[in-house]
Amino acid sequence: MSSFNDIDPATGETIAVISTTSESELREVVARAREVQPAWEATPFEERAELLRAGAARLGEKVDELAETITREMGKPVAEARREAAAWVGHTAEVLEEVAVALAPEVLPAKGSETVLERQPLGVVAAITPWNFPVGMPLSILIPALAAGNTVVFKPSELVPLTGALIAECFGSALPKGVLNLVQGGGDVGASLVKSDVDMIGFVGSRDTGERIMKAAGDGLKRLILELGGKDPLVVFEDADLESAAECAVRHSLRNTGQVCCSVERVYVAEKVAKEFEELVVAKASDWSHGSGFDAGSKMGPMVSAEQRSKVAAQVTDAVASGARLLLGGESESGEGFFYPATVLGDVDQSLTISHEETFGPVVSLTPFDGTEERAVELANDTPYGLGANVYTGDLEKGLRVARGIRSGQVGINQYLGSAKGTPWVGARQSGFGFLGGIEGHRQFTLPKSLSYPKAD
Repeated sequence: MSSFNDIDPATGETIAVISTTSESELREVVARAREVQPAWEATPFEERAELLRAGAARLGEKVDELAETITREMGKPVAEARREAAAWVGHTAEVLEEVAVALAPEVLPAKGSETVLERQPLGVVAAITPWNFPVGMPLSILIPALAAGNTVVFKPSELVPLTGALIAECFGSALPKGVLNLVQGGGDVGASLVKSDVDMIGFVGSRDTGERIMKAAGDGLKRLILELGGKDPLVVFEDADLESAAECAVRHSLRNTGQVCCSVERVYVAEKVAKEFEELVVAKASDWSHGSGFDAGSKMGPMVSAEQRSKVAAQVTDAVASGARLLLGGESESGEGFFYPATVLGDVDQSLTISHEETFGPVVSLTPFDGTEERAVELANDTPYGLGANVYTGDLEKGLRVARGIRSGQVGINQYLGSAKGTPWVGARQSGFGFLGGIEGHRQFTLPKSLSYPKAD
């Protein structure tokens, strides 16, 4: 039986050796999920929801253990890990309320007849989730998929296998056997799961992996939800509140050590205020200390892996060699762990790799521009991605015009991007296919079915 090592990114040491799910085991797991799905679908929604609430409550009892496991496996500061776990446990009830609305039948009258539009589960859903938010991302798929009456085969990232196992244990203990099933392994197991006898794949991760999944899923015309990467811009006009814009640039380039799909990865600042803004950014970024996620003073933990750190370092080195100014950080540390400091680059040319390829690391990348609305939109859209964007200006109408011109799923104007309760999380262009969250997102785990009949007199 093959296995893989679960590595602590702060030390490079092995936390645990995890058994990889074999091809035969995977087939058995999917078959079991297929076998029990009709009974789970036939279970009334309120009973399904009550069991899921019970699973969330069991996970809630283990928030501290869950937070410590997250920090050990992927390095996130333990206070942030605890907030993520607690928030998503608490969010379960709200999601279930939204799913109830999403599944409610609709009666559509017509002349002489009536149609009831119902929503039926798709069947077996494969949930393949990432390491950077190892509670939030799985639950954003597991809860609506299961609540809708699907069974699920869940593969967490191989970088957070113990976190995934704890989630599966808590929810699985509350659900009928076979409704939620855990498999472990790397990309090869994920690829086998995509090709297996599942009806839908819900994936959160990189664009490249998403493209491979989409091609593989085409053979069986399987349904897809793909939440992929981003290269999110922040546009700062000369009339902006520079203090607030600099805080947004730094916090949302560096939080979670920059390992966030909707991180600020490109900052375009009007030339007239570029020097002042640069000074504000460097001062703020200098406060972002890094170290073990268990150290109270650390704002950033390590990068998740040596490979991820090398990718970030290579982009920074290339940028500096090509004329960008290194204003802060930029040096990988020797010694144990995969640490990389808060880094600020100035005068980053739009042609550079770091301006186009996802960095996924703690880098604030600053590019001056002429300050016009037209150029701001042009620069923001100079990417295949379209996840999020942010615009800062003293003129709200200008901010709205620019926001509407940027091709992305969500835009923050004079605040970091965010959405009101009930809105879906959408990746435009190559940042996604389908979407998660909100009533419309929850409905993607179902198939609408029309039942039409003559209307009684």
